[in-house]
Amino acid sequence: MKQKFLSSIVILTAAIVLLSSCSSKKNTETASAEKTKTEEAGMVELSEDQFKTVNIQYGAVEDKNLSSVIRASGVLDVPPQQLITVSSPYGGTLKSTELLQGKPVTKGEVIAVLENPEFIQLQQDYLDYKSQLVYLKEELDRQQELAKEDVNAKKILQKARSEHNSMMARVQGLKSKLQLININPDKINPENISGRTNIYAPISGYVTKVLVNIGKFVNSNQELFEIVDTRHLHAELTIFEKDVPKLKPGQKVRFVLNNETKERFAEVYLIGREISAERTVRVHGHLLQEDKNLLPGMYLKAIVETGVATTTALPDKAIVQSAGKSYIFIAAEEMKDEKKPDDADKITTVEKHIAFKRIEIIIGVAENGYTEVILPEGFDRNSKVVINGAYDLLSKMNNVEEEE
Repeated sequence: MKQKFLSSIVILTAAIVLLSSCSSKKNTETASAEKTKTEEAGMVELSEDQFKTVNIQYGAVEDKNLSSVIRASGVLDVPPQQLITVSSPYGGTLKSTELLQGKPVTKGEVIAVLENPEFIQLQQDYLDYKSQLVYLKEELDRQQELAKEDVNAKKILQKARSEHNSMMARVQGLKSKLQLININPDKINPENISGRTNIYAPISGYVTKVLVNIGKFVNSNQELFEIVDTRHLHAELTIFEKDVPKLKPGQKVRFVLNNETKERFAEVYLIGREISAERTVRVHGHLLQEDKNLLPGMYLKAIVETGVATTTALPDKAIVQSAGKSYIFIAAEEMKDEKKPDDADKITTVEKHIAFKRIEIIIGVAENGYTEVILPEGFDRNSKVVINGAYDLLSKMNNVEEEE
């Protein structure tokens, strides 16, 4: 009985050792598989037949003379001289206007009529002072003649001169006030005094704001209308601080509006001298051709051509995009053999595979079929880069990742 008990203990111990060994082996195999999978990250393989079908072709990184450019965003804008706010130095009631937003106007055109009883008083005072000035001028001339004959006292002449000069100042002051409200002093007479005055368009352009309505009383210098001359639009670009040293007046600017593909042209005219809180600088670009369809405030994307520079580049077909990043493929290994049993004939066959490695890069300017590339540190310039078939390699890699 004791012998049988000892035998059972031996068998149980052997079983535990065997299970422990199997578990350890399984863990080792799992770790090995995970390590292999990690090592093969970013790798893809093609069989010999696939290699021929895809028509893989190799090339190398080259030094190319490409146009150096700066990418920027911005808006269409007008200079302050072409954006006019219309107001009146005197308040009054708006009696008439036909302006609407978007309506074209011509410089000198009557755009509104303003009424105020003060306008009548200004004209009356002007005519009154003007009449008094004529009398005082005659009196001054008479006193000057008498002074030549020593008939009158000097203080009488001085008083006549003072009164004349004072009245002249009043007349000139009222004349200037009347001109400010667009009333011609030279055409005023007792028969045509009016409490109304016209407001004229100061420039030709389009109405962008109408802030009053007929019958409304407006205060002095209150904004009534806004007119913009769109013939002098410019591109207001936002350039990052690091790119400012590359800029200079006269450089060519190519830009497209949002939701458009038509390319338009401008040139750098002025470069801002102040860096904003976002570390950007405003750059003023003159449009080379006016376009009546353009409006202030339209957003745009622009490219500023800053010259030609020698840079590392690859053919466009060598570069692929995935998940917002740019990649190239290089030949990682020569053909390697993979043995697999043929179940039909129980014969082991050999299949050749070619491995490729995916490399993340940063792209720059593209021109004449080549794109500037910034390669990772330590990249071997002698590597064989796939310049034909890169998209096929990316597709296979993505398919394999989906299956896993």
